[in-house]
Amino acid sequence: MKIVTWNINSVRARLERLLDFLKTRQPDVLCLQELKCTSEQFPRIEVQALGYRAEVFGQKTYNGVAILSKDPVTDVVQNLGDGDEQARLIAGTVNGIRVVTIYAPNGQALGTPAYQYKLEWYGKLSRWLGSQPRPLLVCGDFNVAPEDLDTWDPALWQGQTLASPKEREVFAALVKANSLTDLLRLEHPEGGVYTWWDYRAGALKKNQGLRIDHLLVSEDLAARCAEAEVDRQAREGPQPSDHAPVWARFT
Repeated sequence: MKIVTWNINSVRARLERLLDFLKTRQPDVLCLQELKCTSEQFPRIEVQALGYRAEVFGQKTYNGVAILSKDPVTDVVQNLGDGDEQARLIAGTVNGIRVVTIYAPNGQALGTPAYQYKLEWYGKLSRWLGSQPRPLLVCGDFNVAPEDLDTWDPALWQGQTLASPKEREVFAALVKANSLTDLLRLEHPEGGVYTWWDYRAGALKKNQGLRIDHLLVSEDLAARCAEAEVDRQAREGPQPSDHAPVWARFT
């Protein structure tokens, strides 16, 4: 079973890329973030024509998450049940695995209300995950580079949003509290593997990136993981998303 997470950075702007990805990579489950469209605007017909069901939680212009699956998705839930209207989480069960995909707040700048919202949102997410059944897979754009080795230039990113101590603390607390395994870290303990590159200054070619997209799984699912990687090729070519897909294959 192959599960992929991908911040597509506007599904309508990159529809042809999405359809090509489904045709060529053939994931069993594809979790999408930053749809930037309403649920009604999502290209369901095109996706269904390729054999995928679509569970979508959209939002006009901003945010938006979805689960595309070859198999049925049951017990679908949107957001954390706290009244937050931002479309940042969708969850469903596929072949016995509880799949949760998230688009975490960016945080904008340290000390701002947006930064505080991000820290509080992480706390709510961690507590909510504690109520979810296992095996559990939590994936998406977490907007946190967990360690210095997840940034191309630790000195440059020191204390910056996405790599600040408090953001790393809430990410680590979520992983620990829910006994989750970071599959890319498990596969690449040496670091230097990134999932996001700025569009500017040839960042992709220079590999000046960040690892902010993650696949976190419960221990029972970690034991079934055969491999996990970044699909860097999907970040290349004309008009790509600034994120690359991250995938894992399970026995």
